[in-house]
Amino acid sequence: MELKDIKAIIDLMRKNNLSEFELERQDYKIKLKRANGGPQPATEEPGYYPLVPAQAAPAPLPAPAAALAPAPVAAPTPSLEIESPMIGTFYRAPSPDAQCYVEVGSEVHPETIVCLIEAMKVMNEIKAEVKGVVTHVLVENAKPVEFGQPLFRIRPA
Repeated sequence: MELKDIKAIIDLMRKNNLSEFELERQDYKIKLKRANGGPQPATEEPGYYPLVPAQAAPAPLPAPAAALAPAPVAAPTPSLEIESPMIGTFYRAPSPDAQCYVEVGSEVHPETIVCLIEAMKVMNEIKAEVKGVVTHVLVENAKPVEFGQPLFRIRPA
């Protein structure tokens, strides 16, 4: 998604008075929220204070000529997410006293079991289905998860 597309979405949010927008595609996910949450009341009652106070942006300082040239942008490191294939309870280990299947820094392969999800009293082994290194564990142990919720972030190998 390009910057101009994101700006167009923001303009549509303003024009249609939307406070939240979310779009998920196969290769990216974007979620936008407005700080003020939508329209403000026409009249403010005594004792009314907005949840997000309005703040004036500081005036930009003049930049030296050398700073006007665009800096080279490093290509972002691609990452993959292992998502929950079902609703259930997330477990990082096969039992409370056992070691976690994977930790940050663990190398995974498509057949590597990364966690369990308990659904309707059945323990389902979740496999990585990708090759790479675990960079983030996104869910706490023994917490509920939703279908499609990211569980782990993986740097492809």
